[in-house]
Amino acid sequence: MARLFRWLMRLAAALILLSLAASGLAYYLAAQSLPEYDKEIALPGLSAPIEIIRDNANVPHIFGSFGASDEDVYYGLGYAHAQDRLWQMAVMRRTAQGRLSEVFGTRTIETDIFIRRLDLYGLSQQSVSAQSTEVLQSLKAYSAGVNARILEINEEALGRGAPEMFLFNIPMAPWQPADSIALLKLAALRSTNHLQDEVLRARTSLALADPERIKDILPDAPGMGIAALPEYASLFPDLPRYAAVTEVPNRDLFPVTARGFGGASNAWAAAPDRSAAGGTLLANDPHSGLAAPSAWYLARMELATGGLIGSTIPGIPVILAGRSETLGWGVTASYLDDQDLFIEKLNPDNPEEYLTPQGYKEFTSRPSIINIKGSPPVTLTLRWSENGPILPGALFGLSAITPPGHVVSLGWTALDPQDTSITAALRLMRSTDVDEAIRAGADFIAPSQNVILADANTIAQKTVGAFPARDARHDSKGRLPGQGWQRQNRWLGTAPYAANPEFASPRGGILGNTNNKVLERPFPNHVSYTWGDTQRINRWRRLMQSREVHTRDSFMEAQLDTVSYTARALLPLIGADLWFTGSAAEDGSRERQRQIALSLLSEWNGEMNEHLPEPLIYAAWLRALQARLIADDLGPLADEFTQVDPLFIERVYRNVDGASSWCDVRQSAPQESCTDMARLSLDDALIWIEERYGTALESLRWGDAHQATHDHEILGDFPVLRFFVNIRQSTSGGDNTLQRGLTSGQDPEPFQNIHAAAYRGVYDFADPDSSLFILATGQSGHFLSRYYDDMSQLWRRGEYVPMSLDEELARAAAVGVTKITPRN
Repeated sequence: MARLFRWLMRLAAALILLSLAASGLAYYLAAQSLPEYDKEIALPGLSAPIEIIRDNANVPHIFGSFGASDEDVYYGLGYAHAQDRLWQMAVMRRTAQGRLSEVFGTRTIETDIFIRRLDLYGLSQQSVSAQSTEVLQSLKAYSAGVNARILEINEEALGRGAPEMFLFNIPMAPWQPADSIALLKLAALRSTNHLQDEVLRARTSLALADPERIKDILPDAPGMGIAALPEYASLFPDLPRYAAVTEVPNRDLFPVTARGFGGASNAWAAAPDRSAAGGTLLANDPHSGLAAPSAWYLARMELATGGLIGSTIPGIPVILAGRSETLGWGVTASYLDDQDLFIEKLNPDNPEEYLTPQGYKEFTSRPSIINIKGSPPVTLTLRWSENGPILPGALFGLSAITPPGHVVSLGWTALDPQDTSITAALRLMRSTDVDEAIRAGADFIAPSQNVILADANTIAQKTVGAFPARDARHDSKGRLPGQGWQRQNRWLGTAPYAANPEFASPRGGILGNTNNKVLERPFPNHVSYTWGDTQRINRWRRLMQSREVHTRDSFMEAQLDTVSYTARALLPLIGADLWFTGSAAEDGSRERQRQIALSLLSEWNGEMNEHLPEPLIYAAWLRALQARLIADDLGPLADEFTQVDPLFIERVYRNVDGASSWCDVRQSAPQESCTDMARLSLDDALIWIEERYGTALESLRWGDAHQATHDHEILGDFPVLRFFVNIRQSTSGGDNTLQRGLTSGQDPEPFQNIHAAAYRGVYDFADPDSSLFILATGQSGHFLSRYYDDMSQLWRRGEYVPMSLDEELARAAAVGVTKITPRN
């Protein structure tokens, strides 16, 4: 027995030693790719030496030596991007190319199929020739910098450039200008949801017994109304009222965001007469899906025209939000209606033809082969109509709205083979004043953005991006999929840039955008019928107008504001008949729990603070309330409405145009009132809370449910590894606060914060070097780097790092200086 025990001990010791050795080897291999920032190296592709100074936040400040050109500085940016985010760049490029399955196998096949059908990369390759000579030289120089880092990795055996590349064989082809253009198109794809909006509107129209009620559940932003739309069923009478939707099971790394999770942002500016220091102010916080590493990367470039500093996307040599010495610019999603779905009628005698205003015409088509790791390749036949690429019916619920003998095509401004957006973006960031920046935006195609601008004396807002020109006779005003063979439903090109909304030097000295409705113009000159915000704008207006003059700090306070205008507006409505009612109840009873919850909410000021219980009770109540209101009317389609729409709740409880009818459960005999629904849904919410967090309502913390989920897109679900690569944080804010933390809406964690301000910046032109910025995670994409998550706690606490163009300040606290000289 003792002998057996000794052998078991030896075996256990051996296993422990083997595990330690394996862990040590894994760490050693992963650590080989950690960037060295303090070095001198000679690399090909430069015309003169450059320096990359890493300040104490690891922000690269890129300088050319005497005789260096702007192209050399772009080279340095490409090198810095590849140093810190090579894996991220490789995955994004493969996503845009539709080549993920070569690395990840069948799990990404549907993503590749969808991207191939759009032909994003082919269109990007065609767009290279459309760029200006100067911009093309910058793109080539940037590509050379990326490729120089790849060469260094191969020559020095630097761990393949990223630890992920030991787990996945992802060969790195040389970077090209088309790759940067493709990544900008990919960003456009992630920032628009109009395709999903059209599908959901059509499906809801089919599902509702009373189609008039669609204006409640999918309400328009407040303002001037529009003419009545036809029922979708009247356009396509062969469709069933209720159609089952079979979605494809695996859509890993799918680049289209869920409805409601497209582009979002805040940006505002103050003129000198509204600034305490007498200089213009600008604040910007673009919102995106949270991930580790962040989608953004901070950088400073010293060009011949002066210094530029701000936020970039790795793979794209543009400071998309930032400032120079004389100009600041920020961006928000414009919500331009830049997509339309077209129902194409097939020739019953030849399915390779579709109906046009001139008769049947053959699809443009070509084969495309997708290679799949571990599986045989798949051959697709890509098809295009005159309206756009043909989409698979298995995506987005398209099968439910497509009549037999028809297919669906997509019209989208980003599918332009002569896309000059990157030329416009580079010209805008090199502009010296507001007027020059507005002119630079003329060539921007997609993604459409509201650009907020500030120079020393002027502030302005200009919407950039191509506006589809539609026929005033369009069947559904672009809100529903249209009959592609009808001339009035087809696009007529694009509108002139001068027609894009523009606001300059406002009399009140303040302008801004929270993705709200910017103006009302009748169709077809409208911007959109679907906007990203109807709530935050109210809180922003109050904060801006509550001060005669603003400071950098007051702009920071507004960015970090967590008071929910929505909670303040809705709670008095839905709880009107519940406050302080009912008799004394026994502790632990349902009635007693309801009384405690209502008492807490009655004294709450609407602040979505992570340490308070009220935000969780409020959020759970609204979620349960909307679910009860729509379940019997929409059936299974109710599951698509994952986000609470405050306008819907308000319409119901104010009984706008008879909207209170949603409170009655049609399938039950009794007549339920809206008070009944409020009481029942509050009980639903409290039961849900008790099952997860316990019965002590006063001890709840919103932050326990509202965890920011900065997850690694690939390794985030891997056992053990996920504890090293994912960043989770308790956060304040909510769906409708200026410090926005959009919740997932999906069980089992519906209140996780998955979409927020991944970048924040505040620029003060009275003292430009006092400007500040911050990322949600850190600069590095390497999870062993100290810079992988070093900004995350600062971001959570509402802190910033200096955004200075002072070279001496960057050198004084530098964590490293990389000197690159030309290699002969």
